[in-house]
Amino acid sequence: MGGVFANKEEADLFYHFKQIGKDMAINQRQILSLQQKLSPQQIQMIKLLELPTMQLEQRIKQEIEENIVLEEDRQTEPDEEPQQISVEEYLKEDDTPAYKSRVNNFSKDDKQRPIYLSGGRSLQEYLVEQLGYRNLSERQMRLAIYLVGSIDEDGYLRRELLSVADDIAFTLGIETSEQELEQLLGVIHELEPAGIGARNLQECLLLQMGQKRLTTRALRLAHRILAQHFEEFAKKHYEKLMQRLQISEEDFREALQEIRHLSPKPGNLYAEGGSEAAPYIIPDFVLDYHDGRFDLSLNSTGVPEVKINRRYVEMMREMVQPDGTVKSENREAVQFVKSKIDSAKWFISAIRQRHDTLMRTMQEILDYQQEYFRDGDKSKLRPMILKDIADRTGLDVSTISRVVNSKYVQTHFGIILLKSLFSEAMLTDSGEEVSSYEIKTLLQQFIDNEQKRHPLTDETLMVMLNDKGYRIARRTVAKYREMLGIPVARLRKQI
Repeated sequence: MGGVFANKEEADLFYHFKQIGKDMAINQRQILSLQQKLSPQQIQMIKLLELPTMQLEQRIKQEIEENIVLEEDRQTEPDEEPQQISVEEYLKEDDTPAYKSRVNNFSKDDKQRPIYLSGGRSLQEYLVEQLGYRNLSERQMRLAIYLVGSIDEDGYLRRELLSVADDIAFTLGIETSEQELEQLLGVIHELEPAGIGARNLQECLLLQMGQKRLTTRALRLAHRILAQHFEEFAKKHYEKLMQRLQISEEDFREALQEIRHLSPKPGNLYAEGGSEAAPYIIPDFVLDYHDGRFDLSLNSTGVPEVKINRRYVEMMREMVQPDGTVKSENREAVQFVKSKIDSAKWFISAIRQRHDTLMRTMQEILDYQQEYFRDGDKSKLRPMILKDIADRTGLDVSTISRVVNSKYVQTHFGIILLKSLFSEAMLTDSGEEVSSYEIKTLLQQFIDNEQKRHPLTDETLMVMLNDKGYRIARRTVAKYREMLGIPVARLRKQI
């Protein structure tokens, strides 16, 4: 060892790294493991299940465009369960039946009523039209139009002018400055509706106030509050404001009344039709209630029925010899058409399965919440979670979640989001389970009936609910209040 290594330490270090090399050597070993993976068809089925009615219509039309053997069925034909069969069995078929999604969807007395949508100008188009009456150069007009395009739907310009100037340089190739855009924004501020193009709430209210003639004491006082004491006004420090302004409560109340006439979202003042100004919902289920009986159906209005085009079956019949063999030059074409037919049959089957799963789930929700669906009283909603419906249907919780996500049911008392029917259970002093909706209803009643000069705090609301027998903490009261869109007590204060 002495001839190879200078000393024992070098020898030990050599054998140490040699052992590390053995441990790090690449080895091939066979390991048996069980993994669960979703097939492409299962993934597609999951996606179909999540789609609401409007998107399902678009998805079916997309599939018709991509799969040449699928076509829209405009006739009524009997249903047949799609199944995997051979080329010979394809040729024996006289026709491929269509899946009908409108079976039992409407009663005999129902008539289909189409929904007509009126189109109109958008807010931006309305503003650009007004700019046309201003004496602006071509350059100014292009810059002003770009500014108008940066305004949000509620009428605010929430982008910094310096950032807008950079975008204009890149997109329009025009070098501009923040000062020039500020001047053009001043022109936009003079347009209708009043307050358009404001960068914050204070500017928005002052722009609207600036278009009024301050002929009364209340208007002048309101303008002074917004211009000089906006922070105290926003925080509702009313007593402090009255002392600072040295005014009476009556004068202050009149000024507040003038401010309440202003709109915090000027973009909402303009609504001339259009889907953005008036969004609409297409329900996925239709629930009728007559003479104490429920009639549940799946809304398929506008959803096309699909079937397999018979011409491709005839094409395959012509390419197959009498002895059942396929010529070599036709083999690729037959295989292509067969794969498309298989895909089409699976898609039709997936639509059918989606129909069955949705109806099965909605029926269990209806059975579980029958008292609520009779009159729409939310206090009658039973505590219900996804697992409750999953246990009743025998489906997985994730499947139920996909069914209720973004789905609506049309009832005789309105259109309801299915997801809103699920609520956690709360315990009363007697040990009875009640829905959180019942507590939210009481909470809303307490706040509606409170003294506006001295609104109820979350602590007081907790005590009132506890006195009613509901075991609830203050933080839970705050959570439910925020879910109801109700501000804290300080911001609910009125004079």
